Amino acid sequence: MAASKTNAVRILESLGIEFELKEYEVDPEDLSAETVATKIGFPIEKTFKTLVARGDRNGVCLAVIPGNASLNLKALAKATGDRSIDTVPLKEVQPLTGYIRGGVTALACKKDFPVIIDEYAQLYDRISVSAGVRGMQILLAPEDYRRAVNGVYAGIAKDKE
Repeated sequence: MAASKTNAVRILESLGIEFELKEYEVDPEDLSAETVATKIGFPIEKTFKTLVARGDRNGVCLAVIPGNASLNLKALAKATGDRSIDTVPLKEVQPLTGYIRGGVTALACKKDFPVIIDEYAQLYDRISVSAGVRGMQILLAPEDYRRAVNGVYAGIAKDKE
């Protein structure tokens, strides 16, 4: 599979952001961040996953957290100004974002949803995020990613239970 230019890649190029693409073999039965991190040879704590959530006051947002963490909904609600927030049902992810599970990215989403990136991203020189398709990850500087998605940092991840 030749590196196809996804909309996420086009956005980064248009902003002049340096990045690296990593392709991997997709197993539709296992789309976990752990598997993706292993396949691209990148640490799990630097391999970020994008979750779609909806708050009671401010609607849909994207939460970007380390692959080895789970989402702290209370912290996310605080960061978005919502009283309560929850992840959206899987069947709503594609209609909302234009992306399928395992390929969701905040880059080039259908709409410009607020993006909250876990503050841990700032600890690393490079993080990995989905390129908008299963089987491709983008490696880039967290600050470049934050700028590209117009995101904010907040402590929204917690250790997996």
